[in-house]
Amino acid sequence: MKYRLMVMLAATALLSSAAMANPDLAKAKNCIACHSVANKVVGPAYKDVAAKYAGQKDAEDKLTQKVLKGGSGVWGAIPMPANGQVTEAEARTLVKWVLSQK
Repeated sequence: MKYRLMVMLAATALLSSAAMANPDLAKAKNCIACHSVANKVVGPAYKDVAAKYAGQKDAEDKLTQKVLKGGSGVWGAIPMPANGQVTEAEARTLVKWVLSQK
């Protein structure tokens, strides 16, 4: 019983730290130069992105590619540049976090 409790606590700690790391990853990859959680900066607020793509099954894949390759026309005239410093795994982690915003 103690072993199970320890495993559950360890798993919870890992998941919590991973979730908390996403804002740090956004800062480290310079996403916050153009985005914030609640307000439009250059690009849309993350909560607005989450609302726009809520319920879309392909949103995670579509947005991961947009983070990696860039894009334009969805949120206005200013294009989002490609992010060569972001790996696909990092992009997917960021997108999951963005889509979780309310």
